[in-house]
Amino acid sequence: MRGESFTMEKHSKIYVAGHCGMVGSAIVRRLKQGGYDNLVMRTHQELDLCRQKEVEDFFAIEKPEYVFLAAAKVGGIAANEEALADFMWDNMILEMNVIHSAWKNGCRKLEFLGSSCIYPRMAPQPMTEDCLLTSSLEKTNEAYALAKISGLKYCEYLNRQYGTDYISVMPTNLYGPNDNYHPTHSHVLPSLIRRFHEAKEQRRPYVTCWGDGSALREFLYVDDLADLCVFLMENYSGNETVNAGTGKEVSIKELAWIVAEQVGYKGEICWDKSKPNGTPRKLLDVSKAAGMGWTYRTELRDGIRLAYEDFLNNPIRAER
Repeated sequence: MRGESFTMEKHSKIYVAGHCGMVGSAIVRRLKQGGYDNLVMRTHQELDLCRQKEVEDFFAIEKPEYVFLAAAKVGGIAANEEALADFMWDNMILEMNVIHSAWKNGCRKLEFLGSSCIYPRMAPQPMTEDCLLTSSLEKTNEAYALAKISGLKYCEYLNRQYGTDYISVMPTNLYGPNDNYHPTHSHVLPSLIRRFHEAKEQRRPYVTCWGDGSALREFLYVDDLADLCVFLMENYSGNETVNAGTGKEVSIKELAWIVAEQVGYKGEICWDKSKPNGTPRKLLDVSKAAGMGWTYRTELRDGIRLAYEDFLNNPIRAER
């Protein structure tokens, strides 16, 4: 119940949902670095989180004490626009299955991971946690955002009705090891890494990017997010979510030049203005996390260099 003092001890049974993904794998790395040695993990083939019966049986048997809910169906603008219904269904179903089964089986604490896309399209910048649901969402990822808002609110409502200790964290745009470099369904930064790498390998004279490059974005290295996730699990309780970011932003045009520089591409960068820019600006107010003593460590250029090394060292992922 809320009000009790829970300590996530080193031998506590911890379930990381989505441990094969970029965020989940980073959380696993951070937990292992912190000495946590009783981790429960299942691949999608072993446990389909969209199947209610499978999830219920898993929790009834394993009864994890702590849960990091990092599993999600994710993608960039193109993927979201092509599969609005799929993004809503998959994310809504899997998160409700996990959160509900965790509660039914006495999970002591759960951490739900969302996305900064939950905030209104034209929210005041930088976006504070309390601007949620104050105006309309960005249409290109509305379905995904609605699903994530529902997960966040379900955690809050369980806290209020049943006294659970379920928290949520809303990260900005993420990148780093184990990212998805799909040519059309990935997010902007890994998509640029792949595009510039292929252009360099094929000696193309120019690379075309979506939009006009004016949109502003914030990027957080995924291992920094994982550090915050474990920090919050150990130190935070509350109904309001916690923003995860750097508090710094960069234009997509500048980002493209940084990626090209790190990859070693020397050609021209062109912009296809017939393609959408997405939300004009999306900067998180990270003062809440900072007030608790947490801050990011990895600067953007260093993180992109590490992400490119991951791309080069993971040929199967780079080709998918």
